[in-house]
Amino acid sequence: MAVYTHLQPEELTALSEAYGLGMLHRATPIAEGVENSNYMLEYQPEGSAAARGILTVYEKRVRVEDVPFYLALMEHLAEKGLPCPRPLRRRDGAYASVVRTSKRAAMVSFLPGRSVTQPTPAHLDALGEAVARLHDAVADFTPARANDLALAGWERLFDAIAERADSIAPGLARQVKDELAFLRRAWPRDLPMGVVHADLFPDNVFFEGTRVSGLIDWYFACTDAFLYDVMITINAWCFSPQHSFDAPLAWAFLAAYQRRRPIRAAERAVLPILARGASLRFLLTRAYDWLHREEGALVTVKDPMEYARKLAFHQLVTDAGVYGL
Repeated sequence: MAVYTHLQPEELTALSEAYGLGMLHRATPIAEGVENSNYMLEYQPEGSAAARGILTVYEKRVRVEDVPFYLALMEHLAEKGLPCPRPLRRRDGAYASVVRTSKRAAMVSFLPGRSVTQPTPAHLDALGEAVARLHDAVADFTPARANDLALAGWERLFDAIAERADSIAPGLARQVKDELAFLRRAWPRDLPMGVVHADLFPDNVFFEGTRVSGLIDWYFACTDAFLYDVMITINAWCFSPQHSFDAPLAWAFLAAYQRRRPIRAAERAVLPILARGASLRFLLTRAYDWLHREEGALVTVKDPMEYARKLAFHQLVTDAGVYGL
C-alpha cells in the first residue's frame, strides 16, 4: 500500500456517494507498501453503524484490463470462506470507478486484525494452512492471468536497471545477469499451478492472536506454480531482521501447508530453484523502484539488497530438507 494519487476531499466524497457509503467521516492515506494508492475510509451508511473500508487507486504495474480479474478473485475467495476482502459494488452495480480521467479505483471491505512484525511458529502454522486453503479454493476459479513478473518480466526489469544497478551495490549488475542466465536454463515447468497471491508479505496478512484474519492486497495475483507462491511467502516471513534463514518458521509453515496439500516429489526437487526465482523477482522490482522514485509520493521504498542476501542463501541450498521437507 502507498499513496501516489492524492485525492481531494470532493473526490473522496464523490466516491463515497458512488458506492452508497453514506456520510464520509474520514479518509486516511495509507503509506505502507509500494504499488497502489490506498485510503482507509470511515463512513456511516444511513440507518447503520459506522463502518470502514479500503479504497484503492490502481497505479504503476496494474493494468486497467486486469482489475476485473482481481475483483472477481477476491469475491470468489470470500465466498469460499477465505479471510479475503470483499469488493463493494457501486450504486450502478459496477465494482470499479474511474478517477482522474483514466485511473481505476475500487472499494473493498475492511478486515479485522493486524500484521505481525515478530512472527512465531504458531503464526507460520496458521499461515501455512491459509495458503494451502487458498491453493485449494482456486481449483474452480476459471479466470486466469499470466504472471507479468515471471522470467520474461525479470529480463525486462533487468534491462531497465542494468546501467545503474551498481549504484545500489558494486557488482549487483553482474550478480543479477549471472542469476538470470542460470534461471533461464533451470526454471522448472509442468508443476501444479493455479491462481496464486504472489505477494504474501507480513503487511498483507492480518492476525487476531495466532489466527489468520485477513489476506489482503491481491494485485499481483496471477496463474503460476503453487510452490513458487510458497517460496515467495517463505522468503517474506522466514528470515530474521539480519536476513539469516529462520528454519523453525519455515518448517512450521511447510508442515501446516502439507497437512492440507502434500508437496509432490517433483516439487521438492526444484524448491531451491523456485526460492532463487522468488528472491530475484523482488530484488529486481525493489531495485527498479529504488532507481525510479516518484517525486511527492507517500511511499516507503524498500531495500533491494535484502533480497540479494536471500538470493545468496538459496544459491547455496542443494537439498529441500533445508526448508523442512
